[in-house]
Amino acid sequence: MLTLTTSRRLAVAVLGGLISYFAYPSPNFWPAIFISVALLYISVQRLTFWRATGIGFIGGAAFYVAQIYWISQYLGPEPLIALAGLEAVIYSLAAGFIAMISSRKLPQWALSLAVASIWTGREWFATHFPYGGFPWSRVAMSQADSPLAFWVSVGGFGLLSFLIVGFSVYISELLASGWKHGLRPLAIVLVFLFTVPVGLAALPAKTEGSIRIAGVQGNANAGLFSHEAPGTIRDNHLEATHKLLEANELFDLVVWPENASDKNPDDDEETRLLLKDLVDKQLKSPFIFGTITTNGDRMYNSSKLWLPGRGEVDQYDKKRPVPFGEYVPDREFFYQLSPDLVGLIYRGYDFGTRDGIFEVKDSKVGILICFEEAIDELPRDLVSNGASVIIAQTNNADFGHSDESVQQLAIARLRAIETGRAIVNISTVGPSAVIDSHGKLLDTTSAYVSDYVIADVPKSNSMTLTMLCGWLFDPIIAAISALLALWLILDNRRRTTKL
Repeated sequence: MLTLTTSRRLAVAVLGGLISYFAYPSPNFWPAIFISVALLYISVQRLTFWRATGIGFIGGAAFYVAQIYWISQYLGPEPLIALAGLEAVIYSLAAGFIAMISSRKLPQWALSLAVASIWTGREWFATHFPYGGFPWSRVAMSQADSPLAFWVSVGGFGLLSFLIVGFSVYISELLASGWKHGLRPLAIVLVFLFTVPVGLAALPAKTEGSIRIAGVQGNANAGLFSHEAPGTIRDNHLEATHKLLEANELFDLVVWPENASDKNPDDDEETRLLLKDLVDKQLKSPFIFGTITTNGDRMYNSSKLWLPGRGEVDQYDKKRPVPFGEYVPDREFFYQLSPDLVGLIYRGYDFGTRDGIFEVKDSKVGILICFEEAIDELPRDLVSNGASVIIAQTNNADFGHSDESVQQLAIARLRAIETGRAIVNISTVGPSAVIDSHGKLLDTTSAYVSDYVIADVPKSNSMTLTMLCGWLFDPIIAAISALLALWLILDNRRRTTKL
């Protein structure tokens, strides 16, 4: 095996982290994730725990910065440094345990499974902790256009990450051994990895009719720090809706995105009358739109359902506001660290408790708001509560022409495959899309244009394997990875004592 100096290992770690950029949209060269994972593994392979954590921190930082640089678009470099640094610390600890397990005399297949377990366990932890975690940059999220995408319908994003990491490590070990076991094991793995999802993709989707949904993209400057005159964002979406009406499109439901009405009709009479006229006299159909609501001293990022002749009949409040974006946890502590930055986030949204199911005619429509579609538990809750279609309302205006919006759209496509539900992903600035349960785009818009998407959206009440029981893969693999880490610690102590 090739021996690498520390400087070369650091170079390999940085290269591996940066190459991940090309696997995710917009470059969208999904095979690059295998190269990225393999290089990150090689950079810490056979090292001691603490040496591996140091190199792992650098590689992890490069991995995250390469993908989430867009966080700096609206608050500057400080949040990017803080978030990438935090995620790099979590990654570095996993890298330490990966290095320890790679030093054990294990068969290549067992080592590959062990490393994949630690990596996937780390992903689970990072997507839940701290403050609800950061549910982004999982290796599975690079595979929306890959034939491997349909593994998420078997065991969720966690299973797909596990398989990618396991395969990448297996290839690395085969190369290091000079292919002494030949190509047969590799051929078996490749056939298994790629034929199963192809088979799943070929299965006919179990649909039960359809609902024709139009999603309106107003191309509005709806960012957190927008200086538009109040009502401008609402008016942009009214104007885009008139384009839909002028086209004489037929629809059962019209959807506006997150924050599309910057004036809450509960508090603003002009907005109430405008939307009432729109729903009762023009659309003459159910209407879902995003706005900011209050209840006493509490403030929510909300989605409302209005019906013709009845007005508001239901409301969903975002259950998982984004920490350091929509609220500041432990505000007093972080204010001491960065008063200027924390002071910019002057408003804090409360956590919603309402269910995310809207009854629209004879359909149950599930609602997700923005980053909620990246959180495993929330789409699963909608499906278990009977949602036959999912609406994902989002506001990407803060992130400019960066890759954030296309990364989020890729997540929505994978989520559609995982849940077996068509998803209407509607954004203030786009791109917006209607996605069927196989991740196929039925209609889409460009970014930063006033436009709409419309399609006959297939409804389904069938359950994918992930929705039935495959969602257990993540917590189980997290527990296995924790046990592996504990075993490595105890075994290392035993070896040290013997010496």
